[in-house]
Amino acid sequence: MRRLVLISLVLVTSVILVARLFYLQIIDTSSESLYHNNAVKTVYEYPQRGYIFDRNGELLVANQPSYDVMVVPRDIKNLDTLELCQLLNISQENLEEILNKAWNYSPRLPSVVIPQLNKAEYAILSEKMYKYRGFYIQRRSLRDYQIAHSANVLGYIAEVNQATLDNNPYYQAGELIGTAGIEKQYEDVLRGSKGVKFIQRNRFNQEIGPYKDGIFDTLPQRGQDIQLTIDAKLQEYGTRLMKNKRGGIVAIEPATGEILALISAPNYDPGLLVGRERSKNFTRLWYDTISKPLFDRVLMGEYPPGSPFKVLTALIGLEENVITTSEAMSCFRGYHYGRNGFLRCHYHASPVNVVSGIATSCNTFFAVTYRRFVEKYKTPQEGIDNWNRHLSSFGLGNFLGYDLPTGRRGFIPNSEFYNRAYPNHRWFTTATISNAIGQGEVSMTPIQMANMTAIIANRGWYYTPHILKKVMGPDTLSQRYKEKHVTTISPRHFEPVIKGMHDVYRYGTASAIRIPDIEIGGKTGTVENYTRIDGKRVQLTDHSIFVAFAPIDDPKIAIAVFVEHGYWGSRWAGRIAGLMIEKYLKGEITRTDMEQFILEGSLEEEYAKPYSGKPFTINN
Repeated sequence: MRRLVLISLVLVTSVILVARLFYLQIIDTSSESLYHNNAVKTVYEYPQRGYIFDRNGELLVANQPSYDVMVVPRDIKNLDTLELCQLLNISQENLEEILNKAWNYSPRLPSVVIPQLNKAEYAILSEKMYKYRGFYIQRRSLRDYQIAHSANVLGYIAEVNQATLDNNPYYQAGELIGTAGIEKQYEDVLRGSKGVKFIQRNRFNQEIGPYKDGIFDTLPQRGQDIQLTIDAKLQEYGTRLMKNKRGGIVAIEPATGEILALISAPNYDPGLLVGRERSKNFTRLWYDTISKPLFDRVLMGEYPPGSPFKVLTALIGLEENVITTSEAMSCFRGYHYGRNGFLRCHYHASPVNVVSGIATSCNTFFAVTYRRFVEKYKTPQEGIDNWNRHLSSFGLGNFLGYDLPTGRRGFIPNSEFYNRAYPNHRWFTTATISNAIGQGEVSMTPIQMANMTAIIANRGWYYTPHILKKVMGPDTLSQRYKEKHVTTISPRHFEPVIKGMHDVYRYGTASAIRIPDIEIGGKTGTVENYTRIDGKRVQLTDHSIFVAFAPIDDPKIAIAVFVEHGYWGSRWAGRIAGLMIEKYLKGEITRTDMEQFILEGSLEEEYAKPYSGKPFTINN
């Protein structure tokens, strides 16, 4: 009986093993199992990434061939490390480190030994690689930038990191992935899909041909081309205007939310992050903590908005019926509040109404408006929260939802913030009065400033700012930005504000930048600039801001310009904005005097002053 059981057990086990082998070798022909089959070698073919074009069809980014030396650690046989090191121009220690890392990653999967060889290097190596079992050359596609600007928009591709390898099975070590900007945001569209070939091996580990005559092989699928909303000529011109300055320019088409220009300065040539020198160049850019070229100021910089914020104070005051278009207020060089508080104002004619208050940037008018609104409610907490509610409808204090992978919220304080700041929740409107004129605790990013201006141009609505115009091929992405957002401000209240912004340009604080045949609505800003040095609050040179849209009656462009340490609003930012508007609307410049001043002007001496190179801080 015991013998019969033993024989039965052996027979059953044998049948199971035979059945399993039959299934694996005959029935199961899925390509998935081939990736783990020791008798089959997997070879990937990498597609070309999709091209990137500007809104007018100008090619911005193409491709160029590149070659990586790869290794499959388990396939290495009889390696002459000295000879290979001489061929690859690396040390033995470096090679051993690379091979150990490759083995730890995976003995059977390929890893990069030497990345991004050029054609000449490839020609030399390709003739000799047959001598080194386990090593081969993989062809890839690198980016070929057709322009020397817009690195903050385009981004770059780099070798995939370990975190991505752990979380995304599509990628293998050594592959390239979009790491910033458009390249990162639209990686799934641009990358295409890899092709794969399965090569049969014999018992001596020699390649004997395609597995099953290549029925499981696939061809690489090229990435899709995309068209951006960016105007390359406007982008290049703005980059020239911002040379030797720090700050940024954002231009938006109000009717669509399409971003026409997105310039962060200083920036860098995107070609620096391509090829063998990429790592060295990136390190140099990363450790430039003074000018910070990798820091996208237009998306990441949070600044007090200054006087451009006064137009929002006016809109909220009109909506809440605490001011009217006919009311005039006297200004005695500033606004007195509390026991010793004084909000200074520069000289201008008095009294002022909402239109002339915007045109002359009267601090008194907007301080009174702000205080009336907050104190309209039973408590300052309730007043501040309603103020916050109106501003949130402009997309402030939060991410706008644009299609770039980086950004900041800016800051619009609420009652919770001030309750934490003041003991026992005891605070009054006068403690927050600087908010009225865009100083205080308020902060905005330049793209928020530009979007605010587009909203005013549209009389109260906007589409989410975006940089993708369309995908060339199946396209579901560009439809995401068709939802209209409406603010809490009634459309009729925008007219007097726009009249005031037009008067800024006609006779007010920006009258010096007038351009023939273009009617602009704008607002200058001279923003107090503080930082902390050794625990002390230190005032630096003011920032220069200008927001504008044009033409007044049929706006085609809304723009925000921010120049760090740029003195008053019209000196640098106003001139730059005027030139950008004329360039976009006319295609040529008539104010050559203004253009010469900006192109030849530099703020490098200002940035070289003590403390000026320190990273800026915001007030909140």
